[in-house]
Amino acid sequence: MTVMTSRQRRQRRRYRVRAKVSGSAERPRLSVYRSNRGIFAQLIDDVEGKTLASANWTEPELKALGKMEQARKAGELIAARAKDAGIGTCVFDRSGYRYHGRVKALAEGAREGGLEF
Repeated sequence: MTVMTSRQRRQRRRYRVRAKVSGSAERPRLSVYRSNRGIFAQLIDDVEGKTLASANWTEPELKALGKMEQARKAGELIAARAKDAGIGTCVFDRSGYRYHGRVKALAEGAREGGLEF
């Protein structure tokens, strides 16, 4: 029996979710990546293999904020960019992270910004 690291466990959860969740042009996938320093979010059309909108913690309006506020503002920013692209609904892909903390804050910010999922 092998012992898996936390990164390996997350990857296993991520692959299991990605086998079931897919985005399209009408309802793209909102993919979240959380690093120790910040958070990233993308709206992805898996059929075409294209990113439709993105938000990154390194953007000037997000970089000076704390991690939780940064995540919430990133969610609001991705929702605003989705509205500009004509997207109203999406599928949330938490990438194997627990729906807790910064991932939850990003999702709530996106909902407040007008995205539905």
